[in-house]
Amino acid sequence: MTKKMAVRSSQAVGLHAEPLADHSNSRNEHETDVLLIGGGIMSATLGTWLQELEPDWSITLVERMESVAEESSNGWNNAGTGHAALMELNYTPQKADGSVSIDKAIEINEAFQISRQFWAHQVTRGVLQQPKTFINTVPHMSFVWGEDNVNFLRARYAALQQNSLFQGMRYSEDLEQIKKWAPLVMEGRDPRQKVAATRTEIGTDVNYGEITRQLIAGLRRHDNFSLQLNTVVRRFKRNADNSWTVTVSDANDRKIRRTIRAKFIFIGAGGAALKLLQQTGIPQAKEYAGFPVGGQFLVCENPDVVNHHLAKVYGQASVGAPPMSVPHIDTRIIDGKRAVLFGPFATFSTKFLKNGSLWDLLGSTHKSNILPMINVGLDNFDLVKYLVGQVMQKDKDRLAALQEYYPLAKKGDWRLWQAGQRVQIIKRDANKGGVLRLGTEVVSDDEGTVAALLGASPGASTAAPIMLHLLEQVFKEKVTSAAWQEKLRSVVPTYGSRLSGDPQAIQQTLAHTSEVLGLRYEAETPVDPVPAPQFTATPRMELKPVADIAL
Repeated sequence: MTKKMAVRSSQAVGLHAEPLADHSNSRNEHETDVLLIGGGIMSATLGTWLQELEPDWSITLVERMESVAEESSNGWNNAGTGHAALMELNYTPQKADGSVSIDKAIEINEAFQISRQFWAHQVTRGVLQQPKTFINTVPHMSFVWGEDNVNFLRARYAALQQNSLFQGMRYSEDLEQIKKWAPLVMEGRDPRQKVAATRTEIGTDVNYGEITRQLIAGLRRHDNFSLQLNTVVRRFKRNADNSWTVTVSDANDRKIRRTIRAKFIFIGAGGAALKLLQQTGIPQAKEYAGFPVGGQFLVCENPDVVNHHLAKVYGQASVGAPPMSVPHIDTRIIDGKRAVLFGPFATFSTKFLKNGSLWDLLGSTHKSNILPMINVGLDNFDLVKYLVGQVMQKDKDRLAALQEYYPLAKKGDWRLWQAGQRVQIIKRDANKGGVLRLGTEVVSDDEGTVAALLGASPGASTAAPIMLHLLEQVFKEKVTSAAWQEKLRSVVPTYGSRLSGDPQAIQQTLAHTSEVLGLRYEAETPVDPVPAPQFTATPRMELKPVADIAL
């Protein structure tokens, strides 16, 4: 990766804190109402929620890296997709009768609408600035080939058109039309190949690292917020009053230690969250194990290619491959510069973070979760087989995969980039012993004094609703109070209601957030006629859901 690609935006300037002093022999503690562990988008989002809901609360954020947003939230460590289920085929599984279920797609889309409202509100507050630095309109497309996949896309489009959240989606099997939408995928393609595509103009590309930096910069404007970088969490101790004493050290010198006394702790440390949650000793942590999966992308910065493609184009996983392998060729806009990414290609490491330790997996494995891990391994042979195949891939194999989506791709235009690590949830199950879970889960103790976010997909794009769910789970009495209810609705006007089935509310929400965020939106779009799907054999079925590594 070139140095230009790794440069953080100017918004990152100033997000550095004083190093830890040596307080190992001091009786003094740093006291705080809320301790946020991990400098990613989840902690930044929760801190922003709490700062607005309870402005008098003190908040401390600790991060082991030299700056925030350096792991999963970093713009180059994820696909930068505003996940709204507009194109992601694994969110619309096919049933045995050939019909398509859109329940998960509705859930994902509604969650993203909450994120849009949250971000728009922060723009009006001046917390988030210059929306084009972190979110841009990039059309979302599904693209498939082959008779079975075309029939699936027909059925998917027909099902989604029954819900107002997906109105505005176009459909075509016409080669020239698809070529106008996405020239790269059609140029050089066999004209006899049967293809189909959907396209939604209001899709988005999002720089989650930039959102994180700007949210934390907003938090730092308040005197009751403290940012401590180069800080590693070493130990948790629950106190008699149900507060916590957390021992931390300098990342470069573990002898330099101090303690932080907190009333509430949130562990939003990405892949490291599981190990930290286990260190708290709460019984809920024993229900979980983790399985790490990494991802790689091919990256192109050649202007002749980049300027010829403006879309995020998601395909269908190959038969026999898990949904996590869904390939996509994406326009990315990071720090004002466009690039095109293709992937993901799975990698395996025992690290739970890109900058983690090779001992992470072993260190998180205990007698309470070893059996669920073994059961999941035995029950997910397809995943194991897929990962082995991915790890064994060579450059020529990755180029061949790219050329399925971009037939004229040249090897010299692309470089390989190692993205972030994801830790997939394995949860104890009474019937199966253990199950592999898609998505994210908020895990908290009974007293509501500590909570962690485990899992990955859809991750950053739904940080606002995930943290809203955490508030409902941990601060139950406050969430139902009149004061919080009023503030929650001022941030998210649709809070407490469902957009699905309310076309007027959907249009109002999209129009407002699009205006504030500088995004494209057209209320009226045509509905395309689509041939009825013709299933001549048993339709392909979705495999067990597995997290998308390219979030």
